[in-house]
Amino acid sequence: MFYHDGGKLQYEVEVEEPDPAFAKMLQQAIGGVEGEMRVALQYLFQAWALPQKHDEYRHALLETATEELGHIEMLATAVAKNLEGAPVELREQMSQDRAVNAAMSGMQPRQLLSSGLHAMPVDSNGFPFNGNYVVASGNLAADMYANVMAESTGRLLATRLWEATDDEGMKDMLSYLIARDTMHQNQWLALLQDLGDPEDMFDHLPVPDSFPDDKENEEFNYSFMSTDVNEPQDPEKRWTQGESVDGEGTFSFIREQDQDGPKANLQSPNPKTHNEVKEQGEDD
Repeated sequence: MFYHDGGKLQYEVEVEEPDPAFAKMLQQAIGGVEGEMRVALQYLFQAWALPQKHDEYRHALLETATEELGHIEMLATAVAKNLEGAPVELREQMSQDRAVNAAMSGMQPRQLLSSGLHAMPVDSNGFPFNGNYVVASGNLAADMYANVMAESTGRLLATRLWEATDDEGMKDMLSYLIARDTMHQNQWLALLQDLGDPEDMFDHLPVPDSFPDDKENEEFNYSFMSTDVNEPQDPEKRWTQGESVDGEGTFSFIREQDQDGPKANLQSPNPKTHNEVKEQGEDD
């Protein structure tokens, strides 16, 4: 179940100088790949996939997913406040006022045409939110690593937005969102540690470790493959020699050009696909 207190925002959202162009930029934090819609849905679907034995992790995911819904509400409010006072009578005003023309050029036309000067579930280019952004694999460790990445890129976006505005109200809101992203990065890392002692972290790498080792191709499972055509030598790096990070193998260095790669040897296409080139003089 979800409940909402419609009378309050999670954090104050104030705009001192409305800026339609900045409203357009804020849309990335709503519906972009780094945005709040992504993490809110990601945490919800991850939680819904967890079995009862992981109830404490399910609870943490649901708590943070609901927090992220509050962030979407904050950002939607910020978009609306930045669009307040934007001109509706476009043709006359844009032809007569260069400042108005510049302001309208900076906003999404659909913010006027489709939403009446409010936020939309789109990114800063106007592309609709894509559910393919959501990572919910059913593997708890894999999902935690995806969550750390999502929070770190979301935090990076928020810092860039902070740099892009001089509005003190917007800076204050964004500083709050940056702080929450910092916490969320750390909480997912802490959850990873909670899956096992820190010394045993690699027992929880995001791979299906239940798959039998002898069923994978063990000739290549710890080999760094160089695709450089200039016959490089082993650079003697951490990832080309020595014990693997998971402690189950030894890194090595191989070259793609040294592999005896077979030809594709595709069979002739089905004649009904009409993929063959017609020979000269050949009848249909």
